[in-house]
Amino acid sequence: MEGGWMMDYSALARDMIKKLYMLHRATPQRNIDEALQGEAHVLYYMADRGVDVLPGEISNYMNVSSARIAQALNSIESKGWITRKIDKNDRRRILVRLTQEGKKAAESYQQNIQKLVSKMLNLLGEHDSQEYVRITGKLAEAIGANKDLLSE
Repeated sequence: MEGGWMMDYSALARDMIKKLYMLHRATPQRNIDEALQGEAHVLYYMADRGVDVLPGEISNYMNVSSARIAQALNSIESKGWITRKIDKNDRRRILVRLTQEGKKAAESYQQNIQKLVSKMLNLLGEHDSQEYVRITGKLAEAIGANKDLLSE
């Protein structure tokens, strides 16, 4: 705040919303959205953990309903990418594990999305792409630290 003047973020917010809509409609962005929300993200999370996971852990990590995760796990299981087993320590819990095919699928998804994002960042050039990643990280941290302020 300089000289008692406080910026009105409303016009900037409207402009950002328009640009986010434009970005969201772009085909590469849809592919990224799917990778961050769908089966690819479930596979990535499981591969990153490298151990048996509980469906509830995936649900919490992705911030989606347990029903949505159950649906994704059913689809992934039908492809032969995961197995489920009863936890020996607590028979009420089901543990989920990637199969070798699931590990390959997770790696393939990760490589494909990384290539796509690399191409998108290349469109911005070195300086702007570094700034974009820095600012996106800063915004993600700020939102994470202020969830209660943004829940209106």
